[in-house]
Amino acid sequence: MNPFDLKSALLAKHAQHVALVHFPIALIFVGVAFDLLSLRKSNLALLRAAYYTVIAAAIAAVPTVATGLLAWQLQFEGKWPKGNLKLHMSLAFASSVLIWLVCWLHIREQRRPRVNSPRIRLGVEIVAVTLTLLTGHVGGFVSGVNGPV
Repeated sequence: MNPFDLKSALLAKHAQHVALVHFPIALIFVGVAFDLLSLRKSNLALLRAAYYTVIAAAIAAVPTVATGLLAWQLQFEGKWPKGNLKLHMSLAFASSVLIWLVCWLHIREQRRPRVNSPRIRLGVEIVAVTLTLLTGHVGGFVSGVNGPV
């Protein structure tokens, strides 16, 4: 296979998921880092950067989950997931929900400042980042990157 063949890259059974998965991971990590820095330095510009980055992470999570479900259907012919695939799909769903919860907390903070406790928001963010990290790690085993399938 030619590595520069666009048709084979776009039409591979799970290529889209593998490419898209990095966006919500990176965006939620950076968004939480901006939020931590905004609290440490009391900087509203960093809080605004966290707000936009977390919104982008939530939006990017939607096609990532959709392509993951599509990859499952194409690769496993819709058979009920088990083992690491089941764990990965469960963690992915939980991560996506938490990313959207973080997004909602940031939107609420922007509309009505000081309504949310920063501790609650940071707690949810830390759990979201941890679950996202764990989801990616298990996904590496499902894809064969971290070890045998």
